[in-house]
Amino acid sequence: MKFGLFGGATAKSSGNGSESGGERLRASPSDDSHGYNQLIDGVVEAERLGFHSIFLVEHHFTGSAQISASLNLLTYLAARTKTIRLGTAVVVVPWHNPVLLAEQAATVDVLSNGRLDFGVGKGYRPNEFERFCIPLEEATERFEESIDLIRKSLTSDTRFSHHSDRWHFEDIIVEPPPVQRPHPPMWLAAGRPESLRKAAEDGYSLLLDQLATFDLALERLRIYREAVEATGREFDPMSVAVARGVAIVRTDAEREQALERRMQALNRMNTLATSADRNYVSSMASDPDLRRAAENGTLIGTPDEIIEKIGRLRDGGAAYVLLSSAYAAPGLMQCFAEEIMPAFK
Repeated sequence: MKFGLFGGATAKSSGNGSESGGERLRASPSDDSHGYNQLIDGVVEAERLGFHSIFLVEHHFTGSAQISASLNLLTYLAARTKTIRLGTAVVVVPWHNPVLLAEQAATVDVLSNGRLDFGVGKGYRPNEFERFCIPLEEATERFEESIDLIRKSLTSDTRFSHHSDRWHFEDIIVEPPPVQRPHPPMWLAAGRPESLRKAAEDGYSLLLDQLATFDLALERLRIYREAVEATGREFDPMSVAVARGVAIVRTDAEREQALERRMQALNRMNTLATSADRNYVSSMASDPDLRRAAENGTLIGTPDEIIEKIGRLRDGGAAYVLLSSAYAAPGLMQCFAEEIMPAFK
């Protein structure tokens, strides 16, 4: 098995409200700097400890300093690291100019000497679409046209033109060409059965979110694996990355505190994944029983308990696990690398 990191920077302090209720003041520059520096130092340390990858999120207008320019940050990380793979989880394609996005992705691939894992998605937070003034119901159409353009931009060795209701490009060629050919591996965030099958049919690797229970995550992996095999391709277990929250605890009090923090995080995520009128609920939303979701979907426990939980994922076909924001907890990555990873060599 291989282990990577998943997440992004957040401001050091909060307390001015939240993005899901009430007004919030912008985090201070010193808070933002702390969050980014903590992430950067964590990725450098993760490489030293033998972690395989870092996947960065993209979010906007949160007020809590979540990463908004993941490819820019990966460019900096490419200069600070040598072996760890650098991924996006995900770039929300409907918000971007697809040709400029292809240029930025290719540049990261060149500067990292072919270490980019290009995760893409349609987006799932209604409030972000509202603030970009982009209708959520257009997400699929925008995504599909843009992905076609991105693939063509990254693979075409000759100039081409494209004209549609939304995008117009005349006589273009994307530079630089990526190191990885025909293009960097493309990963798709998906959760619904039809989306999982489409991801397999279209040749994507799969990013599974950190909010689903172990059972649901493994069921989604099964659907994807069967869809890959139905195309006649051999399934590669490393083509599926399963994100999980993690907390190493030593006492019952620490366990309860970790579960409480996780339930609070799940509640925030469920609010963000649901429209105000509740007519839309993303597949990212967790089980509404927050304690059940936390206990049955998070790597919370002693090292031996976490080894058992990861073994359950491995026995269900998972070979690649991403630890959510593990760099933010002092000593967690080192403990995981020393006490847990050796069980899966």
